[in-house]
Amino acid sequence: MIFRRKNKVYTDPELMQQIVCGDQSAFGELYHRYKDRMYYYFYRMLGNSGELANDFLQELFMKLIEKPESYNPSFAFHTWFYSVANNMCKNEYRKRGVRQEYYETEKLEPQIEFLPESTIEPEQAIEKIFQALEQLGEEHRSAFLLRYREGFSIKEVAEILELPEGTVKSRLFYAKRILAEKLEYLKDEIEF
Repeated sequence: MIFRRKNKVYTDPELMQQIVCGDQSAFGELYHRYKDRMYYYFYRMLGNSGELANDFLQELFMKLIEKPESYNPSFAFHTWFYSVANNMCKNEYRKRGVRQEYYETEKLEPQIEFLPESTIEPEQAIEKIFQALEQLGEEHRSAFLLRYREGFSIKEVAEILELPEGTVKSRLFYAKRILAEKLEYLKDEIEF
């Protein structure tokens, strides 16, 4: 759905300008554009909890309502919005006492129930991938989701996570390697 007024299609930054001026319909359009993607991001980043994902989604959009002027139009909206969401996740991890350090592969022992290859259905294979993704550290999981689920470029992921591009590439490399090791038994069922 594209937001039009007088045959003009509004970009995200233009919608944000209208939100700053109090336009509720512009907020509704921005919500419609991003609610599903942001829900999925929170869901995967917060332990596959639908309840937490909904809470964080509401909080994210409340931040948008309460302080729309915090958006700097010289930056891409979607990059800025994901940066806010990522910072919310980091704060949640800090609250939980989760350390923000690089995970070594020996610390990531598989906790996946393996099924004989002949019994794996496509839905089960997808579930196994998500279980393996959950075992990645927050740093690796966020980079992986932003790049491969949301389709952001390396540069955009670096902006969102506030990291050098080389660090993002490294995290993606290790995330793919760890996932490939954990899912080796599924190699005939799925492609990486």
